[in-house]
Amino acid sequence: MANNDIVPGFDDEKDDSLKIRLQKIDTNCLALYLTGYIDTYNSNFFQKRAGKAIDSGFFKLIFNCGGLNYVSSTGIGSFTAFLKAVKPRGGDVVLLEIQPKVYEVFQLLGFSQFFNIKDNIDDAIAFFKQGTQASAQSVFPKIFSCPICTKKLKASKPGRFRCSECKTILAIDNSGQVFLG
Repeated sequence: MANNDIVPGFDDEKDDSLKIRLQKIDTNCLALYLTGYIDTYNSNFFQKRAGKAIDSGFFKLIFNCGGLNYVSSTGIGSFTAFLKAVKPRGGDVVLLEIQPKVYEVFQLLGFSQFFNIKDNIDDAIAFFKQGTQASAQSVFPKIFSCPICTKKLKASKPGRFRCSECKTILAIDNSGQVFLG
């Protein structure tokens, strides 16, 4: 199945530095196979392509990163933007097969804890299937570390608040996921 058959107009724009192949999993779940790299220069292209998928009704995104050999901090910002776009719609983002040097960037920037990282596509699909029942139980109060200064914090309910140590503004959603801002 061609990308344009899954998401109309997806291949209207191309970038040689980043190839994206789509695989439809179900009505609102999509796997995006990434090959190449994501940096300051092509992250806008990457965001537009994934944005087209989200606009087409795909809120459960699985990014297969096995073919990605580099992701800059701007690229990681793109993944964060996708998470912010799909979470309010009941979706999520799962990352697969991250190369060690790419994972290191996620860790250095403190983002590895925000993303669901799975080993393979079956685990990612299972995550989305179980996620529908699991969200019924409350995760609050939740104890977690600030992604910036690693101070232990406690959230009694979802919402926005400020880290008592470094003053970073954080947000926590109903499922207990922590975000910057």
